[in-house]
Amino acid sequence: MVQGIYKILVNQKIANDIYEMILFGDTSAIKNSGQFINIQLDGFYLRRPISICDYDKETITIIYKVVGKGTEKMAELRVGETLDCLIGLGNGFDTSVSGDRPLLIGGGVGIPPLFNLCKKLVEEGKKPTVVLGFNSESDAFYIPQFKELTENVCVATADGSLGVKGFVTAIVEKLEGYTYFYTCGPEGMLKALYDVTTTSGQLSFEERMGCGFGACMGCTCETKYGNKRICKDGPVLVKEEIIW
Repeated sequence: MVQGIYKILVNQKIANDIYEMILFGDTSAIKNSGQFINIQLDGFYLRRPISICDYDKETITIIYKVVGKGTEKMAELRVGETLDCLIGLGNGFDTSVSGDRPLLIGGGVGIPPLFNLCKKLVEEGKKPTVVLGFNSESDAFYIPQFKELTENVCVATADGSLGVKGFVTAIVEKLEGYTYFYTCGPEGMLKALYDVTTTSGQLSFEERMGCGFGACMGCTCETKYGNKRICKDGPVLVKEEIIW
């Protein structure tokens, strides 16, 4: 974990209540897709944990949804302003077990951490299939960016305004031949995918956090191998260890 000051290069709305922010600064502490950063905002006691969508040697891209006063404050920030951030938090995804045809499933703001994961899998010579779920077409984002990485991109919307009508499970249930799966999204979606997927996989959990680095024990959950902290031992858990 590294604490640093990061300059805002981009902060733009890309869908209904969805914003993309690009930060400039030291990214050396980021080791895996699926890790997150923790942002300090003026006037707020707790930092805001946001998953990393993409990164390179100098920039971090995050995507967040405005759902409360903290994210409302983030949406008001301007290019050139700076943020105090903790970087390199969480364990992230393990690509070494993916097999040749991994399946990536994201729902809403659970989609961003799968973008860099998809890039890495493609760089490793894998052929990922991506399933993206949104409430409606107005909520959709990053579909073109995923399609630039892989031709196998499927979309589901709850209201049927884009792609398949229904939830991501409506698509996943019909898929065959995938070698492993990775997913991130609301807990209800994760549980449904746990039940319908036919291989092992890794599930990234969204959880309210206090410190974000394992000190406060506020995000502890029970697994088959003992208690784990979502912020430090997670947010990624392997399918076989999850207790619902």
